[in-house]
Amino acid sequence: MIALDFLAIVLVASLASLFMAWTIGAGSSGSTPFAPAAGANVISVMRAGFLVGILGFFGAVLQGANVAGTVGTGLVRGITLTPGAVAVGLFVAAALVSIGIFTGYPIPTGFTATGAVIGVGLALGGLPAWGNYQMIGSMWVLVPFVGSSVAYATARLLRDGRIPERVSVAVLAGLVGAIIANMSFVFLDNQSIATVGARWGPLSSLPGGEIVVTLALALLAGALVAWDMADADRGLRHFLLILGGLVAFSAGASQVGLAVGPLVPLVDRLPITLLALLVGGGIGLLAGSWMGAPRMIKALSQDYSSLGPRRSIAALVPSFALAQTAVLFGIPVSFNEIILSAIIGSGFAAGGKSSVSQSKMRNTVVAWVLSLTIAIAGSYGAYTVVTMLL
Repeated sequence: MIALDFLAIVLVASLASLFMAWTIGAGSSGSTPFAPAAGANVISVMRAGFLVGILGFFGAVLQGANVAGTVGTGLVRGITLTPGAVAVGLFVAAALVSIGIFTGYPIPTGFTATGAVIGVGLALGGLPAWGNYQMIGSMWVLVPFVGSSVAYATARLLRDGRIPERVSVAVLAGLVGAIIANMSFVFLDNQSIATVGARWGPLSSLPGGEIVVTLALALLAGALVAWDMADADRGLRHFLLILGGLVAFSAGASQVGLAVGPLVPLVDRLPITLLALLVGGGIGLLAGSWMGAPRMIKALSQDYSSLGPRRSIAALVPSFALAQTAVLFGIPVSFNEIILSAIIGSGFAAGGKSSVSQSKMRNTVVAWVLSLTIAIAGSYGAYTVVTMLL
């Protein structure tokens, strides 16, 4: 028999999780995926907000388990998060993200949610999970350099007149197809298309079956895009919209864990499954995307860089790859950090410093650093005060 007071606290924690999911949808995962496409005038801001909500929901349900597990059980050792700690931590994180939404500066949800969980976990008497911090911190540090560098190189490739655009875009499509082949999905028992396909029929007896499936999907994607590039403008628009959709799907997969991950330790104590948590988080992301994303899409598409279709493609390819890498290893990341780094890299390739807002970049980096610090200290202090009062 579950005590009523325990259920009441769980209800408050669930509302905090839903609020966090809403703020993520309205801010990070709801705005960044289609911001480059909106900036290139390939899709309207309102339509982008609608599509990113739907795709983010499916990403949350089909791929969100890995990150949720890390956030719920991998950030602090020696303790299990209580419903009260979950509620305090998520409210602090959501409040910080909300400030970013209303001021126009994208506060990184990955930093705030991770910091908030660490803060309340330490307040409960837990020990730091230094090994996981090293892995997460390495990803956070590498993302700006890898994302901007790959975006810069991709933008330069697309602008190189010596290589036919039909060929360069088809090669990028092949790379995207290879990544899709190695994405794991819940309906495949958390296995990838390549792994499942390698066990099919004649492929099961071949060595390196996963490589064969990966190459097949890469070649198929490249061939389809090369065919569509017979009309260059049409092909670029279609490829850009596909990339935006894939990034939106990946955003839902990586970001839902920030909202529902803290509730994972409660699954064994309640008649609820992880899938149900992911569905609830996905609904929160969808609602946030539909209600609040247009404002942030406008900020990202117009304030950071004047993007055309080619530079937008250059920004989304590394964003998709980095997001799926984080999902694969269950690393909580900031989607803003991923895509803003790529946008800046593609912007420098086209016009150098003049095409990128220097003040916006500087203020955003400061907001990132402060958000992590404030999230840890704020959630630690808030939980300490709440426990003293109650």
